[in-house]
Amino acid sequence: MTLTELALTGDLARPALLTVPDLLCWPQHRVDVSFECATTGIRHHRFAGPLLYDVLADAGPGFDPARRKDRLRFLIAVTGTDGHHALLSWAEIDPDFAHAPVLLGVRIDDTPLDSAGPQLVLPQDRCGARHISGITAIRVDGGCPCGGPARATPGRAPAAAS
Repeated sequence: MTLTELALTGDLARPALLTVPDLLCWPQHRVDVSFECATTGIRHHRFAGPLLYDVLADAGPGFDPARRKDRLRFLIAVTGTDGHHALLSWAEIDPDFAHAPVLLGVRIDDTPLDSAGPQLVLPQDRCGARHISGITAIRVDGGCPCGGPARATPGRAPAAAS
């Protein structure tokens, strides 16, 4: 059996390639989730796996301690084998802010996901649109430009840079 690898990349001190068995080394959390899907109705599942926060914190995000609230500019991009993508902010998963219990699911309804790869599980989302199956990559990006260019006036194109 070939194990799917998940690449942790971006602004991290310790980027890594992880498999479902690797993710079993972190504390496991269980959550019952109900997703309301427009086409198939409400779906109920039970997931188990480590918190996304625990895995990413262990990889050493490149926060700048000299910048006040630097964590708030970091984004997390998640990609799955089927090409689906989801974007989260660091503040969503950080215990000092929203502390959302976002999981990297390694089991769904008591079935191991060893060969299929982990799943991104956001129990707080009513719709499962940010649920990603077979995660292949998670990129942590601290390059969000805080204090970027001025906002455009509604109905008008922004001025071109000189």
